[in-house]
Formats: sequence, structure tokens, C-alpha cells
Amino acid sequence: MDAERMGQLLEEVRRGKVSVKRALERLRYLPFEDLGFAKVDHHRSLRQGFPEVIMGEGKGATEIAAIARTMRRRRANVLITRLSSEKMASIKRQIRGLRYHPGARAATWLEKRIRVAGRGTVLVVCAGTSDIPVAEEAALTAEMTGSRVERLYDVGVAGLHRLLDNRARLFSASVLVVVAGMEGALPSVVAGLVNKPVIAVPTSVGYGASFQGLAALLGMLNSCAAGVTVVNIDNGFGAGFAASLINRV
Repeated sequence: MDAERMGQLLEEVRRGKVSVKRALERLRYLPFEDLGFAKVDHHRSLRQGFPEVIMGEGKGATEIAAIARTMRRRRANVLITRLSSEKMASIKRQIRGLRYHPGARAATWLEKRIRVAGRGTVLVVCAGTSDIPVAEEAALTAEMTGSRVERLYDVGVAGLHRLLDNRARLFSASVLVVVAGMEGALPSVVAGLVNKPVIAVPTSVGYGASFQGLAALLGMLNSCAAGVTVVNIDNGFGAGFAASLINRV
């Protein structure tokens, strides 16, 4: 239950359209619902403005489907991240209506239309096409949490003219999520051009000495450009969520 539905319920009680007993029944599962293997946090929408997100990695298809069904019963929008196509195929046999986003390796189900809460645009930028899955996770998360999102892909520093040709798009964004692997140089370049927050996302893309993204992570943490904030390796979800929160301010 989000703030809008909570307000509607309280107003219905005030007008006598819903009894106190009925209202208590609807609020019964508001804090969390214990499924035995998971405690689904139904209160999160009230606290953060968006329901709990299901991380598909490390969970079985049956567990994911059970959590998603519980959220749907409580009329919450559903976002499942880190979901392989094989696991999605199994989940679809257990729960209908989920939409799979292969580029983001995620699934969604909308109980209600997403209301745009952000004041501007979140621009998701990625260095190479190998970084797109992480970039798409960030973009989808920002969209699901109420931001207008634009994408600018394959503009890494190996061909800097591709980035500079899109300076107008960089300048017009309110928040930028910049995704890169290898040495992780792109966020520093972007942050040196704009006066907006830059959220840097290192990816595990790269050759041996990239150490599965550690080189990019350290490079971004040591950025000489001001205004760069760094999330963990491959954490597109965290970057997209943070970008939406900043975009609301």
C-alpha cells in the first residue's frame, strides 16, 4: 500500500464508506508478510515511495513467483531484477502477466500506471555495448520509480567524438548515470562537462587486469572530476534508484 491508497482508505473510513473493522483487515499486512522463507515489506512504498524490489539472483523460480504473487495481492507494482531467461520461463508457468525485459534481465508487472515524480530527465550513458545490460537495469529501475529516462549508449572514451557529438543531451539531463567497464574513465569525462550529479557504475566488463570490474571501480572512486558518486560493480539497480531519488528533489 502506498501513500495514495492509504489516504483513500482513511478518507473512506472518515466518510463511513468503509468500516473500521474492514479498514483494519486491509491494514493487517501493512508492516510485512511472513512467507516463511521471506518477509515481504509492504510498508516500503510508504517509506520510500516504491515497493520492495525482488532480486532474482540466488532465489529459485518458485520463491520469486510466491513473492510476486504476494505483492500483486497487495496491489503493488512489481520489479524483479537479475532474472535469467531460463528462470523467467519457469516463473511464467506459475504466475501470469509478468513482462520480461531481456536487455535489463528484469521482469515487471504494473498494478497501476507509473506517475512521473521526477522534475527532469535521467540520462543513462554507457561506454560500450557490452555494458548495456547494466545500463538497462539502471534505466528500467529509474522508469519504474517515476523518472523520465533517456539512453545514450556506446559513447566510450575510445571514440570520444561520439560523446561530444551528444553534448546537448548531456547538458539537458537533470541526473546522469554513467556506466563503464575496462578502466572506467567515462564518468570522469562526463562529470568534467556537466554541472549535474553523475552516478558512476563500474561493470565487470574487461580483460584480465580489469579484475572483474575492480579496476573500473577504483578508477571511478579516484575520479578527478567533481560531482561523481560511485555505486558497486554492476549495480545498475542501485544507480537507477538513486538517480530517481535525486531527480525528485
